[in-house]
Amino acid sequence: MKTIDSRIADYDLDDLAPAGYHLVLRIGFAFPQYQRNTLPQEWVDLYTRQGLVIFDPIMRWVFDNSGCTRWSAISNGDDRKVMRTAASFGLNYGAAISVVHHDPPGLRSFGSFARSDREFNDHELETLSSAVGEMHQALTPARALTKAEIDALEMLAAGLMLKEIAHQLSISESAVKLRLNNARSKLSARTNTQAVGQAKAHGWI
Repeated sequence: MKTIDSRIADYDLDDLAPAGYHLVLRIGFAFPQYQRNTLPQEWVDLYTRQGLVIFDPIMRWVFDNSGCTRWSAISNGDDRKVMRTAASFGLNYGAAISVVHHDPPGLRSFGSFARSDREFNDHELETLSSAVGEMHQALTPARALTKAEIDALEMLAAGLMLKEIAHQLSISESAVKLRLNNARSKLSARTNTQAVGQAKAHGWI
């Protein structure tokens, strides 16, 4: 199975967005399942330090819409001059992509892609939309977890030890371990902590 990094390479995202990009895959209430940011570090530092995310018209657009658009077409107000400041770091032109699927509901993937030299053309917008959509789908688990597996992960996330989980579920510790092993396998997670994180990202716990 291809990794997200190999899919990024297949789509030549570094060439399509030579000024950098911010890619966020399958974000729910809090943390995304995957994130990559190649925007200039000086801009990222300033953006973070000044808390510009809550003023950024691009971020408002990706959470209010699905589809694709050029930055120049986003009509949300920009009272804090976020876009003008971004341009001073070479982020003059850009594209915003937002993908929402209902598997499970509420998970969104988005990308903000930048160039310094020109607007993105229609073909490039289509390519970026396909890339974000494909990567969103690629992170969908092949098999959903059972209720028993979700219960075990939920108790683990609450800080219970294996012995405590077994007691609460009236099963053996071996049975708890089996449920957690199955959950890790389905989620392609190496550790229980990773499995818990992915289950949270999918909105299952």
